[in-house]
Amino acid sequence: MSKPEGLILISGPTSSGKTSTLYATLNEINSVEKNIITVEDPVEYSLPLVVQIQINERSGLTFPSTLRSILRQNPDVIMIGEIRDAETAQMAIRSSLTGHLVFSTIHTNDAPSAISRLCDMGIERYLVAASLKGVLAQRLVRLNCVNCTEPYRPADILLQRAGLIELADVFNFQRGTGCPECRRTGFKGQTGIFEFVEITPALSEMIIAGASLNHIKEQARLNGYLPLFETGLQKLTAGQICLEELLKETSHIEDSGLTPGRIATTVTHGNSVSV
Repeated sequence: MSKPEGLILISGPTSSGKTSTLYATLNEINSVEKNIITVEDPVEYSLPLVVQIQINERSGLTFPSTLRSILRQNPDVIMIGEIRDAETAQMAIRSSLTGHLVFSTIHTNDAPSAISRLCDMGIERYLVAASLKGVLAQRLVRLNCVNCTEPYRPADILLQRAGLIELADVFNFQRGTGCPECRRTGFKGQTGIFEFVEITPALSEMIIAGASLNHIKEQARLNGYLPLFETGLQKLTAGQICLEELLKETSHIEDSGLTPGRIATTVTHGNSVSV
């Protein structure tokens, strides 16, 4: 957020909290010294000191046309509600390359896939490498109700799917059984799980060279990247969420390339439980 220019993307499905994260980010950097302009559809929160524009496609006020206009207003920070098409992506890239800090959202399954998504939209790889600074992917998961949480053992088919069948006896699986406080649902409240890819010089070179998504993920891991499933494991072992909820919102073991050894390392490094 402290960078003077560049493109920062937030990825996730509908109702995963992307807009709330964007607004929290703008609140963090908001000041009278900065000219912040947003282009949204619709404007969901009113922010002090921020110029907020709601698009109206019927009248020709689209994301690309609005972006062309606001670039003449000398903004320091631009927030684009969503990158929906190639034209909006081109404008976001151009804005970030001309000295503006640009925040936006994009629909992909995980953070590294946003890189491929921009390339698929027709953005030149060298432009993606030069403009993109980082991608955050997030999900919202329901919290176990603290009033009725109790230990349990998930079904073997779920443990197998999560790659935890060998660690089932050492994991602290918890779930809510249902009580008046949670309206018999077993859940009360939500929390976010996140993964972040920072575009380092090494990743930039891989993007320009057209490296595969798997190779990009491997390089991102060397820089500290953890997939959503792995970050969710730390909340699972802390008893905050149940395995069913984690598997419902994140990719399972076959998609993430995890092994029992890597799971143990992830959870141990998260200081949640020793396995």
